Amino acid sequence: MIPERRHLLTQVPNNTGGKQFECSVCHKMFIQSRSLRTHLRTHTGETPFECSVCHKMFTQSGSLRTHLRTHTGEKPFECSVCHKMFSKSGSLRTHLRTHTGEKPFECSVCHKMFTQSGRLRTHLRTHTGEKPFECSVCHKMFSESGNLRTHLRTHTGEKPFECSVCHKMFSDSGSLRTHLRTHTGEKPFECSVCHKMFSESGNLRTHLRTHTGEKPFECSVCHKMFIQSGSLRTHLRTHTGEKPFECSVCHKTFTRSGYLHTHLCTHTGEKPFECSVCHKMFIQSGSLRTHLRTHTGEKPFECSVCHKMFIQSGSLRSHLRTHTKEKSFECSVCHKMFSESGSLRTHLRTHTGESLF
Repeated sequence: MIPERRHLLTQVPNNTGGKQFECSVCHKMFIQSRSLRTHLRTHTGETPFECSVCHKMFTQSGSLRTHLRTHTGEKPFECSVCHKMFSKSGSLRTHLRTHTGEKPFECSVCHKMFTQSGRLRTHLRTHTGEKPFECSVCHKMFSESGNLRTHLRTHTGEKPFECSVCHKMFSDSGSLRTHLRTHTGEKPFECSVCHKMFSESGNLRTHLRTHTGEKPFECSVCHKMFIQSGSLRTHLRTHTGEKPFECSVCHKTFTRSGYLHTHLCTHTGEKPFECSVCHKMFIQSGSLRTHLRTHTGEKPFECSVCHKMFIQSGSLRSHLRTHTKEKSFECSVCHKMFSESGSLRTHLRTHTGESLF
């Protein structure tokens, strides 16, 4: 229990470098008694200064004055380099480090340097694993208060950031910045190996694994490895049988949203991909890419046995069975085996009596 305030003020002999007023709670020393009185409010919880606009309470008059600028929009502190304006002198001091490159705050663990003490505190949690911010809805923990605020919008549905071009709404400013690149075409992230450009740093990190061969995501069932966590999630559905994407027309379900999107074109008749040579239209971009090889003559798939070349990977797979003698397709009537699904379909007509022509 904290004693009455008058008992917290203690004057001590002036042998502490001019600091003669001591807090009897935490023993911090102060030069002036008024500084000690202000400090004592951190122990008593007293907040005597009230904002006349929003009635928020403050321990210091200076904090109230700074807060009032959030209502008035006043920014009295100007950067002498780029003339950006700030409402707090501390914010200006921090900003000036973006010009000077000064990073005075060092991590004691990995020695990484930071421009702000707050960023150092947040960084230290990557070493300690501390997550002090808890979601009041689902109790998920976060290392940063900003991440918690963004997360809460998944519960409230709030999307306060609007695209000025297409008016799409976003829950965080970072997602909006990334989205804006779909309009500007900006791709600021470059692969150091093949120089391919990306609009998102995460996409670059994923792409780099195609060069390093890294596959950090492992299936817990069959131990197959994947470059992306999303690919692993999709793959797991081959084990669980889950098909979460349903066609609103015929109610057929799919393991991937992309498969559903392609399937919907069979209902709408839409063929959004056009061949620039013969103007033939296609439902899928992959089908267009394959078709273009009939014009270019490209055959990128080579048989490792006889070196025959093929336009499609599926054609190569079918061809390889002529070498392995594998027959994967079985007739459900007479159990005869075939190396190609097309040969099985043709054979089935001998049972159904359907004309071959």
